[in-house]
Parts: sequence; structure tokens; C-alpha cells
Amino acid sequence: MKQLFPGLLIALSIILYSCGENASTAKKEQSSAEQAAPEEATEVKQVKASFTNVDANAMAYIKKITDNYLQIKNALTAGKATDAGDAAKNMGEAIKGFDKSLLSADQKKAYDVQEAGLKENAEHIANSTNDIEHQRERFSNMSEGMYALVKAFGGGKTLYHDHCPMAKDGKGAMWLSETKEIKNPYFGTKMMECGSVEEEIQ
Repeated sequence: MKQLFPGLLIALSIILYSCGENASTAKKEQSSAEQAAPEEATEVKQVKASFTNVDANAMAYIKKITDNYLQIKNALTAGKATDAGDAAKNMGEAIKGFDKSLLSADQKKAYDVQEAGLKENAEHIANSTNDIEHQRERFSNMSEGMYALVKAFGGGKTLYHDHCPMAKDGKGAMWLSETKEIKNPYFGTKMMECGSVEEEIQ
């Protein structure tokens, strides 16, 4: 009996140690799962345009401005300052040609708030084909105006509101994209995938 007792103690110790290890492993696995879960659970916010009764011809102007904006974005992403300048020039012309008489009073008010800023930023980008960093700085301002415009009118297609926390010396900047895949216009090939999708705008 005396010889059996130490054996039982050893066996019990092994069982307890083993359970402790399993519990510890399970806890680690649970902790890892909890850390991974928020990323997987992140959902992109769905946004609908405020105005649903926009005249078809007015919407064609908005779509043209949006398409020019996206061309600027894609050119900056590819590091092509000249192409960005050309697209910005086209955007300026589209803004000038917009027949605002097609808009209702409320719609015109919403558009007018953004028009001057979009024009000014388009001019700067068009005239700075030798300075892509200045173009990118102006593009961040333009993106704020386009975001407000698209939230009001839509862009004629599904758009994604993206954000990069590293842009503008760590202050962060947003942009709109026609694709869900992140392609950063502020860093291009240096940090192409830096950023995240914040909203999907219909």
C-alpha cells in the first residue's frame, strides 16, 4: 500500500499537468481566434445617394465628372502625372459644361457647395504635371468634395470610399474607387495596398 501511494501521486500529477497544458493551449487558441474575429467581422457600411429623383441629363454630367475623377485617381496610382493632368483638365471642362438648370433647388444648393473646390483642385492637378506630390495633395482635397457630391447624387455606378491612415504625413486621407481592391493613389507602388474600405456608395 505504501509503495502504491507514491505511484498514485505521480499519476495524478501527470494528469493535472496535462490538463493544465490543454487548458493553456485552448486559452491561447481562443485568444488568437478573438484577435482574428474583429477583422473577419468588419462589414463595409452601405450608403445610398440622398437624391433619388435626379434628372437623367444632370446625372450624365455627374457621371462624367466622376469618371474624370476616377481617371485622375488611377493615373496617380500608376505614378503618371501627365495622365492625371489630362484627366483633371477634362474634369474641369465637364464642370464648366454642367447645365445646372437641370437640378432642383435643393440639388443645385448641394452641387454649388462643392463646385468651386472641385474646379480649383482640378486646375491645380492639370497645371502640376511636373509635381506628382502636389497633385496628390490636391487630389486629397478633391476627394473630400467628390465624396460629398457622390453621397448626394451617386456616381452612376457603385463606388467605394477608401481611407489611408499613412497619407498626408500620417494625418490620413480618403479617396473614391470603382473597385473594392485597395490601390493607393497617395503612395502608388511604394505602398499600393495601404488603406481600407470604409463604405460602399450606391
